[in-house]
Amino acid sequence: MKLLKLIPDNTNIRFLRWRVPFYAVSLLLMALSIGLVFTKGLNWGVDFAGGQMIRVTFTQSAEAPVAELRANVDALGFGEPTIQRFGKPNEVSIRMKLPEGAERDPALSDTMARKIIATVQTKHSDARIDGVDSVSGKVSDELWKTGGIALVLAMIGISIYIWIRFEWQFGVGALFALLHDVTLTVGLFALTQMEFDLNIVAALLTLIGYSLNDNIVVYDRIRENLKKYRRMPMPELLDLSVNETLSRTIVTSTSLLITLVALLVLGPDVIFGFTAAITLGIFVGTYSSIYMAAPILIWLKVTSSSFVQQESEMDRQERLARGQS
Repeated sequence: MKLLKLIPDNTNIRFLRWRVPFYAVSLLLMALSIGLVFTKGLNWGVDFAGGQMIRVTFTQSAEAPVAELRANVDALGFGEPTIQRFGKPNEVSIRMKLPEGAERDPALSDTMARKIIATVQTKHSDARIDGVDSVSGKVSDELWKTGGIALVLAMIGISIYIWIRFEWQFGVGALFALLHDVTLTVGLFALTQMEFDLNIVAALLTLIGYSLNDNIVVYDRIRENLKKYRRMPMPELLDLSVNETLSRTIVTSTSLLITLVALLVLGPDVIFGFTAAITLGIFVGTYSSIYMAAPILIWLKVTSSSFVQQESEMDRQERLARGQS
């Protein structure tokens, strides 16, 4: 019985033929993602924004009464609340800035939360409180800084590793591919306004690891083929390398997507953003390993001599002295 193969052994897709238009599209999407972050902004979770977040589910309603709820909470005098749907239409999150003086007296924050909860349950008998989170402004600033530093250091460390293992051009290519993947994923959160919290930072770090793994597999095959096919033009060699690793890439991505789609549909709402970030990351990571990480090697002047040890003048003289051609 023949084994099922998603990708035939003799696959010969000319990926690099369309490298310029795909690069142009990718650069445009990166620019749009950055523009969305600066114009619409990210829907910061309490982890980063600081303040109090109360999650409420209206068990007997198809949709949460957002407008009425906003008016009820605003009337308490703690400031204007930010109320957004959280998961299903009947689930919302109520976010409030911490009251003045809460840094010195945490009891003020607890008092505000109790009054908001009491008002919501009094006005809406089917309101169920699912959780209350509180983060001070100082802690949120530290979390934002450490989360950003973790992402930057992860990408730089990965690039240095690939530089040492291969050549500096490969490190630059990997860094650009990782930047592409992270930018598009963050752009998704700016576009959809899904909550951006520490879970999403963890998803981005996971995405960086997955993209690194895919890039190294492709780069390793490119290095082998550079040594094997010394006279093959670079676009053809890159196409050959990508096609030879395509089966492994597709099988790995498909198996992950099966699990991720199940989590998106059936998983708990609390990890929906995390799962959505990784799901998009699988697509863009697979795409970037083919159309970002590989084509850039042509423009960075990688050649077949990049992995061939160059003969020094002393070695050449010794070879000539021994009478070798």
